[in-house]
Amino acid sequence: MAVDRLLPTEEAGELLGLVRDLCEHELAPYAAKAEETETFPREAFHTLGKAGLLGLPYPEQYGGAEQPYEVYLQMLEEIAAAWMSVGVGLSVHTMTSYAIATFGTADQRELLLPDMVGGELLGAYALSEPQAGSDISGMTTKAIRDGDHYVLSGTKSWITHGSHADFYTTFARTSADPKHGISAFHVPASADGLSFGAPERKMGLTGSTTTLVNYDGVRVPVANLIGNEGDGMRIALSALDSGRLGIAACAVGLAQAALDLAASYALGREQFGRPISDFQGMQFLLADMAAATESARSTYLQAARRRDLGRPFTQQAAIAKLVCTDAAMKVTTDAVQVLGGYGYTREFPAERYMREAKVTQIFEGTNQIQRLVISRDLLRSVR
Repeated sequence: MAVDRLLPTEEAGELLGLVRDLCEHELAPYAAKAEETETFPREAFHTLGKAGLLGLPYPEQYGGAEQPYEVYLQMLEEIAAAWMSVGVGLSVHTMTSYAIATFGTADQRELLLPDMVGGELLGAYALSEPQAGSDISGMTTKAIRDGDHYVLSGTKSWITHGSHADFYTTFARTSADPKHGISAFHVPASADGLSFGAPERKMGLTGSTTTLVNYDGVRVPVANLIGNEGDGMRIALSALDSGRLGIAACAVGLAQAALDLAASYALGREQFGRPISDFQGMQFLLADMAAATESARSTYLQAARRRDLGRPFTQQAAIAKLVCTDAAMKVTTDAVQVLGGYGYTREFPAERYMREAKVTQIFEGTNQIQRLVISRDLLRSVR
């Protein structure tokens, strides 16, 4: 069922039509097989790039579509509903490109952004480490200045697109200062000394490759430093605010797909001589699923509109990530219940939706971390 969206411009409405057509013909038909075979959807990202969808929020002068986040996130939701691994990949790529787009020099933007938003380059966001996930200050990957280069050494973990990306927005320690000793770098995949662990064996999003990334004396030019030395923490947290909105939108797309599947099944499945949709218990379950999905959508849109207006949105992004991903977990689980025994089989995608929903409560900051962000922001504002 197509979501009746409220979009700010006629251009956005035309973009929605393009996205829906692409989802119907280029993404949805291939999702189940690719997830089953754990096949990375690189061709899907090329398709998105050719359609101008890898740079939706970025400036037109670099090949982007210069759309407000309110529009970008709704397009992302549509893509995630068709194929979650691709939706998450688009969100990660957009977040990865954010560092150059927002903090890069004019030369860096001119040189790199056109291929980033045009689909020639696919990005990965290398922040987490085996012992430094939620606690960024625990980072141990180092970048040591050596003449006109930095030499990077260390290991990053849980890296989406690991071994498939063309560049890695990498955060490394340039001094011992816990908060101001981290810097950001653009690291091309071709750099000597860059290697990857075996793909993680995950319960969901199996089409989206996740690996360790090893930096063994990787040399990158000083020109690849993003911002100034010590700006890495600020760049990382700023990118994560926007990235959390991307995951929130993906989670709502997944919930919408599960809701659509459940409603369709309930109409067609008969028991006791009647469609199960006729039974009040089923109607109430579907109503709760619809309410959770719609309210979650409103939450991420509210945060996006604040971002578009230049208003602070850190707390709202954390709330959106928390609410939307919890809603996705509930709605996908309920979808399995609606389908009964069939929901527990791979004949229908309900079980895949449920497996995919779980990780949305974990990455881009666990939902426990979101509660910390929300409470700290709240208490700071009332002191």
